[in-house]
Parts: sequence; C-alpha cells; structure tokens
Amino acid sequence: MESFLIENFEVKPKGSSEEVLERWRKLCGVVKNPKRRFRFTANISKRYEAAAMRRTNQEKLRVAVLVSKAAFQFIQGVTLSDYTVPEEVKAAGYEICPEELSSIVEGHDIKKLKFHGSLNGIAEKLKTSIEDGLTTDQNALSCRQEIFGINKFAESQLRSFWVFVWEALQDMTLMILGVCALVSLIVGLATEGWPAGAHDGLGIVASILLVVFVTATSDYRQSLQFRDLDKEKKKISIQVTRNGYRQKMSIYDLLPGDIVHLSIGDQVPADGLFVSGFSVLIDESSLTGESEPVMVSAENPFLLSGTKVQDGSCKMIVTTVGMRTQWGKLMATLSEGGDDETPLQVKLNGVATIIGKIGLFFAVVTFAVLVNGLLTRKWREGTHWHWAGDEALQLLEYFAIAVTIVVVAVPEGLPLAVTLSLAFAMKKMMNDK
Repeated sequence: MESFLIENFEVKPKGSSEEVLERWRKLCGVVKNPKRRFRFTANISKRYEAAAMRRTNQEKLRVAVLVSKAAFQFIQGVTLSDYTVPEEVKAAGYEICPEELSSIVEGHDIKKLKFHGSLNGIAEKLKTSIEDGLTTDQNALSCRQEIFGINKFAESQLRSFWVFVWEALQDMTLMILGVCALVSLIVGLATEGWPAGAHDGLGIVASILLVVFVTATSDYRQSLQFRDLDKEKKKISIQVTRNGYRQKMSIYDLLPGDIVHLSIGDQVPADGLFVSGFSVLIDESSLTGESEPVMVSAENPFLLSGTKVQDGSCKMIVTTVGMRTQWGKLMATLSEGGDDETPLQVKLNGVATIIGKIGLFFAVVTFAVLVNGLLTRKWREGTHWHWAGDEALQLLEYFAIAVTIVVVAVPEGLPLAVTLSLAFAMKKMMNDK
C-alpha cells in the first residue's frame, strides 16, 4: 500500500509537500466527502498564511532580542521616565501591571528591569517572596488571577451539532440520492398522484435524513472525545514553591509571582526571570528559530514560555502567563494551521479511496447490467420507443441501487475510527501504567 501511494501519487508516510497533499485531497474528493475525511488534519488553505505569520513573528522576536542585546551598552546612561501604575492594579495592592512585565521579558529589557529594582524589586511589586513563593490564601490568589490572568491559551470554540449536519450533507452520494428523491416525487405524483406516488420519494428523503443525522451525531461525539483526549495530553505538572513548601502543580494553575523549579527537559511554562541555578542552557528554537542554545544567568535572566531547558537546572519567578506571553501570541497565529496527516492516516485514506473506487466501478457495472436488461426486454416487446411512468421509476430505482452500492462500499469512518481506537488504547495503557 505504501509503495503504491509513493509510486502513483508521491504521498510519503511523512513530510509530503503541500502540492502533493493538495493533489491527493482533490483525488480523494471524487469518492469521498473531503470535509469529513480531512476534518482533523491540516488545513492546507490556511497553513500558508499561518506559516508566513510564524516566520514574521520569529523574525520580529529574533530582531528584538539581537537589537536589545546590541543596544544594551548604549543605554546605560539613559534614564527612564516615571512609570505610572494603573489604578485597578494599584487598588489590588500591586505596583506593576501585566503589560509592563510582558514588555520587560519579551523585549529582554535590562534597563526596565533595573528601573523596577531588578529581581528583588519585581518580586516586591508582585507581592511575592523569592524564597517562599506565593501564599495559599484563596482570596489573594483569586485577586491575582483577576489582575494578571490565567496560564491558559485561547482555544477554538467547539463547533455546534448543526455544523456537522451541514458537513454531512456535503457528501456527493447523498446529493445524488437527493436528486433521485426529487425526480421520484415528480414522476410519482405525475403518474399516481398523492399519496401513493410520493411513497418512494419520501422513503429516499427519510433515508437521507437518517444517514445525515447518524453521521452528524457520530462526528459530533468524536469531536468531543478528541477534545477530551487533547485536554488529557496537555495536563502537565511542574514543581512550584508556595507558602514555603515545594509541591507539584498543574501549569494551568500558575500565576505571576510563583516560584517554579526547572530541570533538564522541562518546558518553560510561562514567561519569567531567572532566580538561581547553574549551567542553564535554554533551547529557544521554537520561538526564534535559532539553533544555538541561550545561556541564562543573573546577567541574562529572561525565560520565555514554550522554550525548553537543554541543560542545567534553575529556579524562576513567573512574570507573565497565558495569552500575554510570546508563546501565547504565537499560538494564536497558528491555531488555524493544523498538522500533517500521520503515516497511519495516509495509509488508511489510501485504503478507503481504493475501496471507494472499486465500489464506484461495481456500481456502474450493476447499473449498466440492470438498464441493459430493461432495454433488452423492451426491444423484444417492440416498445423501446414508448416509456410509461412505471418504467421511468424502474430506471430511477436502478440508479438508486447503484448509488446505494457506492454509499455502502465507501468506508467513510475508517481512518477516524482507527485513530480513535488507537487513542483510547493509548489512554487506557497510560491509566494502567
């Protein structure tokens, strides 16, 4: 199967070009409903825009980092104007706003950092302790969360059930059956009248509605299951010091002022400042595209969300969370792009397409044989120039049989069903450890 796909369509198990994927999808659309088949895979039309935005953001961040480092020696003697704390922030008891914190870390602005009293000054303005972290008082945590936000990224809204109904109606075979139902109603009412002549047409309509609603219900439930699995995958815990005690906590519960402990392999969960540690190398390639790791120390204390600890261990103070981080802004631009098909999806799509073509071939053969039998009988009877309403309905019935063969032969949910089965098997293995 894999060699067939590579030889005939140039579809590789991984890393196929955009042009090949686009051509492959157009081919699959002949016998499949592409809106359903590629619902959980890459959105090719939007990926170019997302990739361009990502390159632009990476270049802006890289330039900002390089410029800030290069200009550092020229701005030592320049004084900052007085910073004004917003009233709502001051009323909550803090002396620095989230926008100011974001600009310090994102721009690697040593000058601003020193203006606010360096690390100790930032901790004091955030009402936290570098040694003991935040207090566990719920009222204080709620107030902090209201001012600085939560450490979650914006997610695309769950599509309603009726969107899946509309997608199910886009299936070419159902459209053909709809035309059959319309023709059957017109011919039946013209020859037999109401209600006897409407039985066949209404029966086809009922079948279409049954298929559409069953398909939409299945797809809607699968989308809910995928969302639940995605939430399970994103449940990451990290070591945090609160109230003087080191404890495990979800990254979603982090707030500005938290003291986070990082070690080799950890992903930086939020923007922050280096507190203490040794030999800390940070891989920032996911943000800036730079392959060389960055040494983080007291002289260069900036840690960006989404980067990874390549070497060493350290303690950091969280300054910015959620969509205010550079990683959050980058994710907002990439939410439309999607991912490539996995090798398993490529092979399953190939199997489904081949089976669909075989079903289409036998449907055409069946329709030709049935029509040939009817024409042969009328030729023998000498009535091949005279057609009654019943014979027209019989031709329509033959066509409906051919369409039914196509509908039954095409394994619409095969790729998605296998993917879901593997995902739930993985979840069960994780639970069983």
